[in-house]
Amino acid sequence: MLESISLQQGRKLVLHAQGLPAKSRSGDPLTHSLHALKALGYVQIDTISAVVRAHHHTLWNRNPHYHCDHLTQLIANKQAFEYWSHAAAYLPMKDYRYSLLRKNALADGTLDHWYPRNPKLMAQVLRRIHDEGPLMAKDFESPSTAFKSKPKDWTSKPAKQALEYLFMQGDLMIKERVNFHKVYELTERVLPSDVDTQTPSEQDYWRFLITRFLRANGLGQANEIAYLRKNTKTGIKQTINTMLEAGELTELDVAGEHYYALPSQLDALNTPIKRSHLHILSPFDNLLIQRKRMQTLFAFDYLLECYVPAHKRQFGYFSLPILWDTKLVARMDCKVDRKGKVLHIHHLVLEASLRKVDAFQQALTKSLEAFMAFNQCQTYILHKTTHLA
Repeated sequence: MLESISLQQGRKLVLHAQGLPAKSRSGDPLTHSLHALKALGYVQIDTISAVVRAHHHTLWNRNPHYHCDHLTQLIANKQAFEYWSHAAAYLPMKDYRYSLLRKNALADGTLDHWYPRNPKLMAQVLRRIHDEGPLMAKDFESPSTAFKSKPKDWTSKPAKQALEYLFMQGDLMIKERVNFHKVYELTERVLPSDVDTQTPSEQDYWRFLITRFLRANGLGQANEIAYLRKNTKTGIKQTINTMLEAGELTELDVAGEHYYALPSQLDALNTPIKRSHLHILSPFDNLLIQRKRMQTLFAFDYLLECYVPAHKRQFGYFSLPILWDTKLVARMDCKVDRKGKVLHIHHLVLEASLRKVDAFQQALTKSLEAFMAFNQCQTYILHKTTHLA
């Protein structure tokens, strides 16, 4: 049976599931960071460092006591691992087995990698790590003592490609990062002894993708669940139909749009949500990584302009979306001057729909204090403000 809810109720389901605003928690901050990672299912890794990198930024918004060494600790504790979600990501170790279908498909050639396969070089790389222990790509820039002469294709670029291929097909894992550089190690020397390594069936995999997405996002569509996952949409659609027939899913009409949800999550409609707290989000935050979804549910048209030529940018190089009053109401282009400990807000842009400007400014001022501290800044400079017509 199709249940109709308002757009505001749909947003409420999404924000409760996303942990926004973050709930107050006592106890160990590292444990809360692991809880947030498990609840989200993944956090995307990104290299842009205009402000604190996206994977840290995303968890900080769910755990105000998050520290940037938490992910390092979770990897060291074997409670999290790096792999591919819709993009490079940190994932909870409890979900490790669901990475095996992709790894196996790459290993047997069912799925193509973006790098060419070089079996000879891959075997040499694997042997070096087996014999020498964890290595980085830069360790392959000079000849190994294991070889009398340097293979002619033993350069950093092919070796890096071999490392990534071995990582993606499951022979290697990322043991740690040193100055953000990956340290590769044999999978059997990284995995905890109690992790489930049984490859799921395709049916179990589709069910996992569906339930994980809906738990983390409140509601969703088949194409959103399959986002940037090759060859999954048909299986996801078929499994959704099976779960609907079994009463495991609910169909929702949200202001004319068709979604699915887990029945238990509809209880969140009766749970109050804090509307006064303001969140400065990463462009890669789980809430808004699917831009079309955000446009439909939050009427927020967003483009990350760091990939746009400078003269064509409307809002700035690295514009951070701002969530307040359960809406995406603004964006601000930021860059940290780490030497001077200054947060530069090059352009603050308020959406045309924002009416409570004074209340918003008070909430932003309060949140900026925490955001500056998180970025190790002592002050900020606001260079320009625009209120869209």
